[in-house]
Amino acid sequence: MSLAPRVVLVHRTTEYEELVARHGTHGQAAFFLSSRGRDIGEIAERHHRTRQALTEVAAAIPLTWRQAWVERADLDRFLFAPEDVVVVVGQDGLVANVAKYLAGQPVLGIDTDPGRNPGVLVRHRPEDAGPLLAATQSGGVPCDELIMVEAVTDDTQRLVALNEIYLGAAGHQTARYRLGLEDDGGVVEAQASSGVIVGTGTGATGWIRSVWQERGRRLRLPAPTEDRLLWYVREAWPSPATGTSLVAGELGAATRLRITVESERLVAFGDGMETDAVELTWGQTVRLGVCRDRLRLVN
Repeated sequence: MSLAPRVVLVHRTTEYEELVARHGTHGQAAFFLSSRGRDIGEIAERHHRTRQALTEVAAAIPLTWRQAWVERADLDRFLFAPEDVVVVVGQDGLVANVAKYLAGQPVLGIDTDPGRNPGVLVRHRPEDAGPLLAATQSGGVPCDELIMVEAVTDDTQRLVALNEIYLGAAGHQTARYRLGLEDDGGVVEAQASSGVIVGTGTGATGWIRSVWQERGRRLRLPAPTEDRLLWYVREAWPSPATGTSLVAGELGAATRLRITVESERLVAFGDGMETDAVELTWGQTVRLGVCRDRLRLVN
C-alpha cells in the first residue's frame, strides 16, 4: 500500500511576527517603528496577507493527503521524502532557500504579495493551489527544470544553491586563494579579492546580474534552464604576488572552477544562507560547477 502524498508547506516568520516577538506587544512594536518614521500598519497588513494565504493553501489540500509545515529557519533539520509536494508560501527567495534540500520533488510557489514580489519563482496565487496540487499527482502539470550550482570540497563536503554560491572570507576581509579552470590547460592564478561568485540563470535576476551590469555585460546571461553558469571575482587586487587576469567567465555542464584556499579560513554559502556554510582552511580545494540535480518548479 503506497503512502498518500504529503504536502510540505514552507513559510517564513513575517517581519511583523519578528517585531512583536522582540518588543513584546503590538503597541510597543508600533511605538518603536513610529520613533523611526515608520508605520506598523503596512507591515501588519503584509503579515495578515501571508497568514491568509497559508490558511487558504492549507484548506485546498485534499483531506486524504498528509501535510507538514516547516519554517525557513528549520529547513536544515527537516527531512523531505520522495513523495512530497513542496508548497512555498512567501517570496521568491524562499524557493531558493528550500531548493538545496530537495531531490526532484515538485515545488509550487505561492505569491503572498503580488506586485511587491517579482514572482519569478512564486508564480501562482493561493486560489490556484487546489487544482495544481491535484495535477501533480495526475501528471498533468508542467515543471521547469531549473539549473543549480554546486561546490564540492576535497573532503567531500557539498553545497548546492539555486541562485549563486559565494566563496570568500567570513567577515568580508581579503580572501587569498589560487583559481583556475580545470579544462584550461592548467592555468592557475594566485589572487587576493573580496571573494568569488558563481551563479545560475535563476540567479541572473539577482546578485549575479548586478555584477554582470558593473562588468559591462560582456558575457551572455544564462537562462534558468540552461546548463551554463557565470562566475565573477569581486575586487581582485593586483600585487607582485597576486593577479587579476582570471576575473570572469562561463562554466558549461562539464567545466569546473577550481579554487585552492590560501587563507586561514574561508567560507562558501549559497543563496544568502550564511548560517549554512561550508568552511575551508588553508590548502583545501573546492570545485564549483553545474549541479546534476534540478529544481522542479511547477510552471
